[in-house]
Amino acid sequence: MKQSRAMSLVEAIANVAVGYGVAVVTQILIFPVFGLHTTLAQNLKMGAVFTVVSIARSFALRRIFEAIRVRQCCRP
Repeated sequence: MKQSRAMSLVEAIANVAVGYGVAVVTQILIFPVFGLHTTLAQNLKMGAVFTVVSIARSFALRRIFEAIRVRQCCRP
């Protein structure tokens, strides 16, 4: 059985939410090791920027691989 569109949306939202949380927690833990001291608000904003970049990267790669698949599928 294949995944429904609704469940695909739920999975994508969960993936973004978890990724955002992981980014923020990682920044809070790792930045001080490198001498970077930021506030929680700054970490939340940076996490949001990284999340947007990650979504754009993921989308671009999906489209590239889909284009490759279509080209290979439909060759004469």
